[in-house]
Amino acid sequence: MAEVATSASSSANPSARSDQLLVVVDPAARRLDGESVRIAKDVLSAGASHTKVCLPDGPEEFARALGRRGSRRPVVVGDDGALLRAVALLHRQRELAGCALSVVPVGPALGLARSLGLPTGAVAAARAVLDGAERRLDLLVDDSDGVVLGAVGIPPVPVPVQEDGGPGPGALRPWLRTCQSLVRTLASSRPARTAAAPGAAGPVRLRVEVDGVTLVDLHQPVEALTVMPGGGGVAVVEARPLSVGAQAAPLTASGRTVTVSGAHFRYRADAVVCGPVGTRTWVAREGAWGLMLPAG
Repeated sequence: MAEVATSASSSANPSARSDQLLVVVDPAARRLDGESVRIAKDVLSAGASHTKVCLPDGPEEFARALGRRGSRRPVVVGDDGALLRAVALLHRQRELAGCALSVVPVGPALGLARSLGLPTGAVAAARAVLDGAERRLDLLVDDSDGVVLGAVGIPPVPVPVQEDGGPGPGALRPWLRTCQSLVRTLASSRPARTAAAPGAAGPVRLRVEVDGVTLVDLHQPVEALTVMPGGGGVAVVEARPLSVGAQAAPLTASGRTVTVSGAHFRYRADAVVCGPVGTRTWVAREGAWGLMLPAG
């Protein structure tokens, strides 16, 4: 893993902040868009008092770099996959509560980054790292200690990556949009490798319980189920019953705990297809992680 340390002189740049940054550049970002990576590194190095740049070659080195950050503020340069990997690592280390994560989105899958309000231009995103404000956001934690930032989808409908698709930078925020709009945004960021995921299509029979109250039972097949953080420490659930003829109205509920059970099923958690499992419980956690976003 290559490491580069750079410093900005506060006398030469009076506006430089005293932050010490650890910039971890995802290998895919370097390979796919080296120019955006270079621009981001230049802006960050010029604007912070000290910047350490790490160039990991894979997930293990990525994890080691984050684990050895010390007092430096972590900055991830990469796409949705890199963002999710960083949050999952910090969650497993039980360090999310005291860490404000910064992200410069670079890569082909940026639907989640857009939905969270992150700029997708290298300069604007790097400026948000330096001059932005931390926002505490909700997430879901499941009973296997997995985390979900955007949405759970059952079944995990395959959608190819769309580099230029989806809304513009900052156009979507989960606290301002409905379940459906965020799920569509996240679907545009799914890696192509999940396109052939088994069990990814067709109605499913599930029991869905929200805070112990049954929303859907096994006798009522559903075409789609989504679970997402809804703000205020609750999860928002939407189930679309299988319809014959006229489209059935969706069933919705919100609560702190959501349990889904039934025949073994697969699900999409943000950009990752998981399962099969017979039951899974998600718990909403309010303000569980911090993300640096543009001020105002």
